[in-house]
Formats: sequence, C-alpha cells, structure tokens
Amino acid sequence: MPFPGGELVSEKSILCDMNLFCLGKATATSAMSEKVRTRLEELDDFEEGSQKELLNLTQQDYVNRIEELNQSLKDAWASDQKVKALKIVIQCSKLLSDTSVIQFYPSKFVLITDILDTFGKLVYERIFSMCVDNRSVLPDHFSPENVNDTAKETCLNWFFKIASIRELIPRFYVEASILKCNKFLSKTGISECLPRLTCMIRGIGDPLVSVYARAYLCRVGMEVAPHLKESLNKNFFDFLLTFKQIHGDTVQNQLVVQGVELPSYLPLYSPAMDWIFQCISYHAPEALLTEMMERCKKLGNNALLLNSVMSAFRAEFIATRSMDFIGMIKECDESGFPKHLLFRSLGLNLALADPPEGDRLQILNEAWKVITKLKNPQDYVNCAEVWVEYTCKHFTKREVNTVLADVIKHMTPDRAFEDSYPQLQSIIKKVIAHFHDFSVLFSVEKFLPFLDMFQKESVRVEVCKCIMEVFIKHQQEPTKDPVILNALLHVCKTMHDSVNALTLEDEKRMLAYLINGFIKMSVNRLAMETRKVMKGNHSRKTAAFVRACVAYCFITIPSLVGIFTRLNLYLHSGQVALANQCLSQADAFFKAAISLIPEVPKTINIDGKMRPSESFLLEFLCNFFSTLLIVPDHPEHGVLFLVRELLNVIQDYTWEDNSDDKIRIYTCVLHLLSAMSQETYLYHIDKVDSNDSLYGGDTKFLAENNKLCETVMAQILEHLKTLAKDEALKRQSSLGLSFFNSILAHGDLRNNRLNQLSVNLWHLAQRHGCADTRTMVKTLEYIKKRSKHPDMGHLSELALRLPLQTRT
Repeated sequence: MPFPGGELVSEKSILCDMNLFCLGKATATSAMSEKVRTRLEELDDFEEGSQKELLNLTQQDYVNRIEELNQSLKDAWASDQKVKALKIVIQCSKLLSDTSVIQFYPSKFVLITDILDTFGKLVYERIFSMCVDNRSVLPDHFSPENVNDTAKETCLNWFFKIASIRELIPRFYVEASILKCNKFLSKTGISECLPRLTCMIRGIGDPLVSVYARAYLCRVGMEVAPHLKESLNKNFFDFLLTFKQIHGDTVQNQLVVQGVELPSYLPLYSPAMDWIFQCISYHAPEALLTEMMERCKKLGNNALLLNSVMSAFRAEFIATRSMDFIGMIKECDESGFPKHLLFRSLGLNLALADPPEGDRLQILNEAWKVITKLKNPQDYVNCAEVWVEYTCKHFTKREVNTVLADVIKHMTPDRAFEDSYPQLQSIIKKVIAHFHDFSVLFSVEKFLPFLDMFQKESVRVEVCKCIMEVFIKHQQEPTKDPVILNALLHVCKTMHDSVNALTLEDEKRMLAYLINGFIKMSVNRLAMETRKVMKGNHSRKTAAFVRACVAYCFITIPSLVGIFTRLNLYLHSGQVALANQCLSQADAFFKAAISLIPEVPKTINIDGKMRPSESFLLEFLCNFFSTLLIVPDHPEHGVLFLVRELLNVIQDYTWEDNSDDKIRIYTCVLHLLSAMSQETYLYHIDKVDSNDSLYGGDTKFLAENNKLCETVMAQILEHLKTLAKDEALKRQSSLGLSFFNSILAHGDLRNNRLNQLSVNLWHLAQRHGCADTRTMVKTLEYIKKRSKHPDMGHLSELALRLPLQTRT
C-alpha cells in the first residue's frame, strides 16, 4: 500500500524514512525519490483554502470552526480515512504558529490541543487493538515484547508520517500527541523522545508560542511518564534560559503593531507557566522551592515568574516563607505585571496555610500598604477579596472593621460597587464564615454600611440568604440584642419582598426555610422574652413592641411553602399572642389556621417521598384543641365561635376512603367540649380570662356546649353504622371501644341516656367477636375499681350491665 494512503509500508521504505527523518544520518538529499517528495507535498499543501478561511473569522466563529474540525477528525477516523485525519491534525497544529491576534492565543491553544488529544487517543487505541488476538489480551502494563510485529510496524509508520511534516510547530505538536505510542516500540522510547522534543522547542522563535509548546509537552509528559521528572525539569530550565526574550525588540515591535500594552500581554503567559510550574512542583520537596526562588532572584525577581512560583508550590511552603516573598515582591519591576497581582497570589496561599505567628501583622501591613494605594476599583477589590479572609482568620473585629471601612472608601465613589458584586459577595461570605457570633458580627461598625452597597435586588437577596443560613446554623442561644434583631428583621423582609409570581418553587422553599428559621429562633421568642422581662405587665412601649412582633409573624407566615409549617406557626404565634394579651391578634392567627385546613393536600413530600397527610393533620388538630380550651370567646362572634368554625371545616374536608381519622378528631372535640363544661378549667394563661371566667358556669353557655356535644356524637354514631360490613367489623369494634372509653373518662354516666349509650357501645365492641378480650377485661376491672371511690357508686351498676362475651 502506498505510504500516504494507508498505515503500512514496506521495510525498505521504513528504513529510508528512518534515515531521512529520525536518525539524522547523512543522506543524499539531491537523490530524494519522487515518491518521498510526493509524500511531503501531500502532507504540507493540503486544504490551504480551509486554513486561510480561519484567519478572518470572529472569535465565536473560530471556536465553532475548530469544533467542526474536531468532529471531522472523528468522522474521518471512523470511516478509516487515517491520512485525512492526520491532515486535519496538521492543519490545526499549524494555527498554533499564528499570533496575529495575540490575546486570543491561550484560548486557541486550548481548542487545538483538544483536537490533538483526540488524535493521540485514537492512534493509541488503534495500535493497542492490533495487539489483541484470539489467544491473549494485552495487559495494561505491557512491555514491547508483548507487542506483535504488525502493531509495531503500524506504530513506526505513524511516527514516520509525522516526521515527514516539514514545519517545526505542527511536527512537534503531532508527535507529542502520540508520545504514549512509544511504549509499543521500546522501553526507553518515551525517555529518549522527551529530551529531543524539548530541544525542538528551542527552534520556536516566538516566546509566547514557545512557552505554550513547553506547557503541552509537560502535560503530555506528566500523563504518560510522570516518573521522568528530570526531562520535564530540563524543559523548564530551557524556558528560564530564553525567558528574557519576552522583553526583546521582536516582541515589543509585535505588540506595537497589534496595539497591545505590556500589562495585557504578560498575563497571557500565566496559564502556560502555571502549568509548567505545577508539573515540576508536583510532589516536589521544599528544597526545589528554595532553588526556584534563587533562580527568580538571578532573573531580577521577574514578577511574572514569581507569580507562577507562588501559584504552583504547596501553600504550606509559601506561607512559611511569606516575608521572603514580600521582600522579593518589593524588588520586582512593576512594568507589565503589577505588584498587587503578586500580593493577591500570596494572599491566596495564606488563606490555605498559616504563616509564622510572629510575622502575621507585618505581612498584613505590607500587603495592605500596596492594596490601599490602588486607584482602579476592580484591581483593588480583587486583592481585598483575598486578604479579607486572612484578616478574619488571624485578627480581631477591630482589624476586620478597618478593612471593611477601606473597602467602602474605595468602592463607593462613582458607585464602583455596581461592577464588583461578585467580589463584594465573596467578602461578606468570608466575614460571616469566621464570625458566627452575631453579637460580635453586628458590633463591627462597618458591617451594616457594607451591606448597604448591595443595591441590586437579586444580589441583595443572595447576600441575605447567606447571612440567614449562617444565623440559623450557628446561633444556638436566643438573642435579645435589638441591633441584631432589627437587622435580621430587615434581612428577612428583603427576602420576603423578593417573592413574586415568577419565583421558582425551589427558591420559595429556600426563602421559606430561612424566614421560618428566623421566626422560630427570634420573633416569637423575643416576644416571650419581653413578657418575661415585664413579668406579664406590659408597658405601653413593650405592648407595642410585642404587637409589632406578632404582626410581623402574621404577614410573613403566608410566604412559607410547607402547609404544615404554616399551620404550626399560625398556632404557635397565636399562643404567643395570647400569652402577651394580644387577644384580637391571637384570634386572627387561629382563624387563619382554620381557613388553611381545607388546603391541606392528601399527600405531602417528606424527605423526597410522598406520604399521606391525615396523620399530620390529626396531630395538628389535637394540639389546636388543647389551645382552644383557654381562648376566650370574641364578644361579637357568639359562643364557641372558633370551635364551631373548626367543626365546619372538619365536616367539609374530604377524608380518605376507609379512614377513621375524622371520627378520632370528633372524639378529641368531645374531650375539648367536656373540659369546657367544667366550672374551672384545667389550665390558664396568666392575665387572660378564659370562658370559665367569662361565663361562670352560665346555663346558656352549658346548653350550647351540650348541643355541640350531641351533634358531634351523632356524627360518630353515624360513622359507626357505616362500618357494619364484614371487612370493616374490626374497625367498628375498635372505634366503639374507643368511644366508650371517652365517655367513661369525660362523660357524666349518671345521665341515663349517656349511660345507656355506653352500654350499647360495649356490646357493639363485642358483637362480632372482633374485640380484644384482654383489653375488655382490663377496662371492666378499671370500672369496678373506680366504682369504689366516693361519688362513683353509679359505676357499680354500670359494671353489672357490661358482660364479657366469650369466643366460641
């Protein structure tokens, strides 16, 4: 098969190409065969139009075109057009010699080396697959002896094709991309190729192109042979020898032609240099950093080089030498690469590792002397963002306050803060991450003025969320500080007011959680603390303050998402209002809770799973009934207004089929009405007159109470009738006995109708043999025992009417 059109060539051709391109032996170039010349022309002069058309594209179009070439490479390979695939890779590699738009070069490097990586992977996998036959599979850690001759010949053919590329840059990049394939040929292939490829880079005249070529070689070398650190170090030291080219006349003239200033040009080197340094510093001993620092000094403490050193080595190594680095930074030439970027890099290291304790204040002073003199707000805030963390970590609120004041001073003129919200947000997060005690945090004088700079609503809400998250997580003790509470009330109001019709459900849920957390930790607790301080005797001011707390809860609760969260907070807040003698506000909370019950869905999300809601509703209503015992009737709404409203809601609520929760709730209502008929209630709230005081055992009140009892009992009995079916007899027995026990505990069994009802329920519980005999026996023993107490003699007669049926 001809050389350009396939993978395999004859042994004679291999030897010829090896002499020409690999081993460098003397050959008669004048006698080069027409066949070889054709190969070179095909590899060099392909698709020139396609390459030229990339020159005048916009940046986005350029990116799109490179992505198309990447896909074309995969398509060509998939269709077994290996030479076409190689041509595409060569075409793309040639673009790395073009610096006509110099500021785009790093982006172009990333795009094109992605294609090179794809090509290298395809070639390696192709050769690897040729080593697999029916008898064995090549192990991961194979040796060249395990590779068959066909795979080796194919591998050599690829290297010879690449060696045919005339231009240095594409030849270097394409060979580097398949560096790993040397494993198929010899054990020392990679270790021999790395120094040669390193020397090839010396032929690249443009220092920017050269440093990115070195970065690519370091990356590939670390991937395929991380143990060959000496070759990678040689690559780096070669770079240091040619480093002064950056400031040479050729580069300066190029910058003038393109209208690029040196401060914009030098940072283009940073990504490549950082990668090179990271490769050589990987698992490197601390002594290597000392050597690098010495080399930096010999090169005049070049700022670009020094920045890469601080970015690459371990933060612990940098932190212990902080004062040495500050001394080197002071001596740097600021032209092209300003010192504040060096201080920023140093600050990033000090956020990860602590410097010697005795040097900490001096380090902060030296850094801030440079940072505070910066005129450009963006440069200033980029540095301040880093050093705020160092200040919070090692100093007190006094130093933090000084730093925040300086940030406000720099960012307020001309509303510069509007262009730096991400950095300002980062500063806030770092401050609150270190000051968990909010009494300390809000005593930092400039903290609240700093918050005022967040004037864009979306950003302000995000900052408020961060503050509330930390408060809920770390504020363990109740706080009475009016400054803290006022500030956090404002924070919650900001979050609440941000909710609108377009707000996503997840966002609403998060805001509800945060506001709910604050209400539970602060507002209601604050009202109760105020009551405690005033011993229940509110002054005009404290009464107004408590009403304000209650009102805040009332307007905030509807913004919460979870329906049971709202119900429980309505109940809790109503209890707090009642305890503080805010009777009308308490009524408002209880009415709101009652009106919300019809909205309770059949299922609710609990930890990501949908569960029935009736058990939660039953629990809430039982708590609600306990509170309603002590709630006085409103003078304008009639007797037991809230109880009647609640019963109407329970009656209209759509309960689950085959559910007895409605009857269990009615049973709880009977317990409540029984307690309300007592001359003196079981418990009270201080300074609140409940219905026992308001009505004083009035006969009309008791009559109304009895009517409600009869209505509720009728509902229970009606439900028991519906259970007279085979599949529901067990439920009927259980509910009948439960109702019997309620009458026994709360009813007056001297009433003949009630006495007869209890006997009927006893028989109902046993009628179909579904009752728990042991429970029935114990219940009867309890009745007999109680009958011996004074005023309980009527229970003796009842016990005689309650037979125990045996099962047959």
